[in-house]
Amino acid sequence: MSNIKPQDPESLGRPPSKTGSANEATNDAVFGEITEDGPNYRSLGWIATAALMSKTMIGLGVLSIPKAFDTLGLIPGTLCLLAISAITSWSNYMVGSFKLNHRDVYAIDDVGYKLFGRFGREFLGSAYWIYWVFVVGSGLLSISIAFNAISTHGTCTAVFVAVAAIVTFLMASIRTLGRISFIAWVGLASILGAILTLTVAVGVQNRPAAAPQEGPWETNYHLFKNPSFLEAVSAVSSLIFAFAGTTAFFPIVAEMREPRHYTRSLVICQSVVTSTHLSIGIVVYYFCGSYVASPALGSAGVLMKKVCYGIGLPGIFVSTIILTHISTNTLRHWATWLGCTSFATIIAYIVASAIPVFNNLVSLIGALLGTLMSFQPMGSWSIFVIASGTFLMVAIMNDYKANGGSSAWSCADNSNSV
Repeated sequence: MSNIKPQDPESLGRPPSKTGSANEATNDAVFGEITEDGPNYRSLGWIATAALMSKTMIGLGVLSIPKAFDTLGLIPGTLCLLAISAITSWSNYMVGSFKLNHRDVYAIDDVGYKLFGRFGREFLGSAYWIYWVFVVGSGLLSISIAFNAISTHGTCTAVFVAVAAIVTFLMASIRTLGRISFIAWVGLASILGAILTLTVAVGVQNRPAAAPQEGPWETNYHLFKNPSFLEAVSAVSSLIFAFAGTTAFFPIVAEMREPRHYTRSLVICQSVVTSTHLSIGIVVYYFCGSYVASPALGSAGVLMKKVCYGIGLPGIFVSTIILTHISTNTLRHWATWLGCTSFATIIAYIVASAIPVFNNLVSLIGALLGTLMSFQPMGSWSIFVIASGTFLMVAIMNDYKANGGSSAWSCADNSNSV
C-alpha cells in the first residue's frame, strides 16, 4: 500500500517558505506551478478580499441609484434594491461554493465549460470580457465627468477620457491582484468618503446644483411614482448594474490563500455594499428630488460638486484599474499580458467615447449583460431569476432604441458645470 497521503487542497498555492530553496514550488489547479521566482497568484488574505469585492461593487453603479429612485419612487426603489441585493447575495455565495467544489475554475468561462462544454466556455467567456470592458468604459466616462467638474470643463472631454484610459492601462498592467489589493483600500476609502461628503452636503445645502438658483425651493421627492414601462425597466437595470459584480468574484476567490474564508469576506462585502447603496439612494433622493444628477456626485452645490468629485476621483480610477485587471488576468508572459491589458483599455476607451452619457451607458450595461453575468448562471436558485433576467435584457434594449444617446467623441461638457 502506498504511504502517500492526499494533499490538502487548501494548501495549494500558499506562499513558499522564505527559508526554502529559491526553486521551491507549489501546484495550483488554476495557475500550475507557483515558485518564488515568479508571481504568486495565491496571495490574497480574506480581509483584502473583502476590500477588493467591496470596491468591485461600490463605485460606478452606486452613483446611478438616486436617479433610479427618482424614476421609481422612494419605496418601490428601496424594495427593488433590497430584492436585487438578496438575489445577488445568493449568486455571490454560489461563486464560492462552486469554486470549492471545482478547484480548476478561474473565471466564468470555466464554469461555462463545465456546464455546456466548449460552447459554454466561448459564450460566457466572451460575455464576461465584453461586460467588464463596458464597465471600464463607464468608469473612463465617470473620470472624464470628474475632471470636467473639478476643472469647470478645462479642456475637451475626449482628452479627459484619453488621459483616464492611459492611467488605467499603466496601473492595470500589474500582474497579480495581491500586488494591487492595497489600491482597493484607497479606492474604497475614496468613494465612501465622496459618498459621505455628498450625503452630508445635500442635507445642509440650500438646494441642488441643478435646481433653480433663485426663488423659493423645496424638495419634490415622491414615495411612489408612475413611470412608463420602459422608464421603470431602465431604472431597475441601473440598480442591477450597481450589484452586478458577481463574475469578478471568481478571479478574486481563485487568488485567495484560503478560499474557505470566502464566505466571511462575502458577508462583509454584501453588508457594506447594501447599506451604502441604500444610504446614498434614500438620502440623496430625499433632499434632491427630481433635481438629482447621474452620476450622483453632481447633485451637490457648485463648490461641493467639485469637492465630491475631487475626493471620489481616486476611487473611480481604482474601479477601472481593478476591472481592467480582472478582464485580462489570464496569461502570464509580459508581452502577452500587456497586449491583453492594452487591448481591453482601448476597447473601453472606444465605448466611453462612443456612448458619452453615463446614465444611458449604465442602463445598457446592466440590461445587456448584468443579468447574464450575475443572475442566470446561478439559476438553480429559482426559475424566477432566469425568467426575470432574460425579460430585463430584452426590455432595456427596446428602451435604448427609443432614447438613444448623444454624439460620439464629443468635446462638450458632460458634468453640467458650464
